[in-house]
Amino acid sequence: MNILVTGANGQLGNEMRIVSKGSSDNYIFTDVAELDITNSNAVMDFIKDNEVKVVVNCAAYTNVDKAEDDETTAELLNAQAVEYLAKACKENDATLIHISTDYVFGGNEGNTPRKEDEPVNPTGAYGRTKLHGEQAIEKVGCKHIIIRTAWLYSEFGNNFVKTMRKLTAERDSLKVVFDQVGTPTYALDLAKVIILFVDELKTSNSKLQTPNSIYNYSNEGVISWYDFAKEICELSGNVCDIQPCHSDEFPSKVKRPSYSVLDKTKIKNKLNITIPHWKESLKKCINNL
Repeated sequence: MNILVTGANGQLGNEMRIVSKGSSDNYIFTDVAELDITNSNAVMDFIKDNEVKVVVNCAAYTNVDKAEDDETTAELLNAQAVEYLAKACKENDATLIHISTDYVFGGNEGNTPRKEDEPVNPTGAYGRTKLHGEQAIEKVGCKHIIIRTAWLYSEFGNNFVKTMRKLTAERDSLKVVFDQVGTPTYALDLAKVIILFVDELKTSNSKLQTPNSIYNYSNEGVISWYDFAKEICELSGNVCDIQPCHSDEFPSKVKRPSYSVLDKTKIKNKLNITIPHWKESLKKCINNL
């Protein structure tokens, strides 16, 4: 089976390269140089010509702050391009596996883990455009699986883990916010789950015969960014005095979710999986680094 992975040079795309090695399927990895997903004709032709049966869309505009100043570009990548992929999938009877975000819940109050059917309430351009992408998929009506994730990190690209490793090695002290709570996601773990979905789609008695659904995925556990930074520093062997602070000490153009823990019951039941705790996965990532 031919499987297209877009955004292949990003964090998740690079992890998809690793976990798909040895697969009997033919994985086709593209980034903007190989396929511009904002070009509807190019998307349609590529999926048709390569007889793609599953598209894993890892491409996105993910800079939360910059999206506030350039919502047009964020909308193009996070929503319009997603619509093009969805239309091409529908035209060619392919399934779209699309990666979305906890930011669609952004402004929701309370401290109960977010379930997939909870009302959405994005508070900024990033969350809005990612929600528009989800809505575009559902409107087009292609076969799809949407996976919402949070606090993504890996050995690749720019992310919180790599930034904290660098800063705690360079500085004697550091302040990190403690009033934003969630759960990190090791991109390698998410990539493995995506492969499980792909394999499930191939089975004749698949539980995903009608795959159209939304799932949450992150690692297990609940922490603040402050707690996360402390653990990164310790596992990296660095010595730095990390102190907790309030979010308003680091003014931002966008209101970030204060409580962003995802309920993963649905995906665990569907795939019959046990999700690693964030500490376990963080250790693996830092060892790889």
